[in-house]
Amino acid sequence: MKKSAVVAALIVVGLMVKGQDAPYVEINNGVMRVGLYLPDTAKGYYRATRFDWAGVMPVAEYKGHRFVTQWFPKYGPRIHDAIVGPVESFSPLGYGVGKTFFQIGVGELERPDSMKYNSFRYYPIVDAGKWIVKKRRRSVVFVQRLKRYEYEKEVVLDGAGLRLVHHLKNTGNEVIETDVFDHNFFRMDSTMTGPGFRIGVPGDSVVIREPIGKVYGQLYGKGEYDIRLENDSTGIHIRCDRPLSKLVYWGSPTILCPEPYLHIRVMPGETFSWTIYYQFYLK
Repeated sequence: MKKSAVVAALIVVGLMVKGQDAPYVEINNGVMRVGLYLPDTAKGYYRATRFDWAGVMPVAEYKGHRFVTQWFPKYGPRIHDAIVGPVESFSPLGYGVGKTFFQIGVGELERPDSMKYNSFRYYPIVDAGKWIVKKRRRSVVFVQRLKRYEYEKEVVLDGAGLRLVHHLKNTGNEVIETDVFDHNFFRMDSTMTGPGFRIGVPGDSVVIREPIGKVYGQLYGKGEYDIRLENDSTGIHIRCDRPLSKLVYWGSPTILCPEPYLHIRVMPGETFSWTIYYQFYLK
């Protein structure tokens, strides 16, 4: 296995997470403070194979309110959902064609048997590619390079909000076709999911009127990428410069998540770009 390389003009802070030193960095524009875990095959906070390793966000603070806190009961670096913030997951490339396949933002993975792909399963990492991380004054850029693609994500502070700027370049000889969704693991001020929680979209909404166990559903199919996630005191307005392919939601007693999907198709040599905008506010 090739180990990932983190190349950065930054100071990496050793962050203790249940006995683990996880590479971590913060950015602050005087309005918002955001912390980010860095990709690392040996010490990275997240080393599972479901979600993109770039932009895992344990801290997002605005005007004294925390928009990200731990929502899951058990942590382990290879637990697929032991993750926080606006994290993204791509459908796999080439699963079932050969002995390996690609998971964008993770790497080239081994297919150990003939079973159908399962996003909740851990797959051995054959090649995590080369990771390059650059810290700028108000942003952090993550780049992953593998033989099939070059993937770049920049987390940019923008006043009372942030932008996730993406570029996916097809460096191989085959068409890249995939779907990506953002799970939006935001937990505002550690509050439990109950009355006052709402996911709103143009013309529709999901309103929580009592404490919940687990919920899952679909709001609408293709359409405008314009979502609000709110509780009684805070909210997040989520937009994108690309249209939705579908929008579902998932919730538990500790968190409520809108999950917007995009469809991506990239010809060899071409680049597909998209930007997601987050605006944080108080009610």
